[in-house]
Amino acid sequence: MAKLKITLKKSVIGCNDKVRANVQSLGLSKLQQSVIQEDTPDIRGKIKKVAHLLTVEEIDQ
Repeated sequence: MAKLKITLKKSVIGCNDKVRANVQSLGLSKLQQSVIQEDTPDIRGKIKKVAHLLTVEEIDQ
């Protein structure tokens, strides 16, 4: 199964609480922090909501 490398590129300062909660649920808390998550519909939906703050790369392992 493919995995996704998700990096927080922009700050959540000034964003509403729902956006902050989505970023935190992805496992991100600091700028330039990266996490690797499974490519599931749940994760894809969270990424779509906060795509303006993230960069996403597909990793084939």
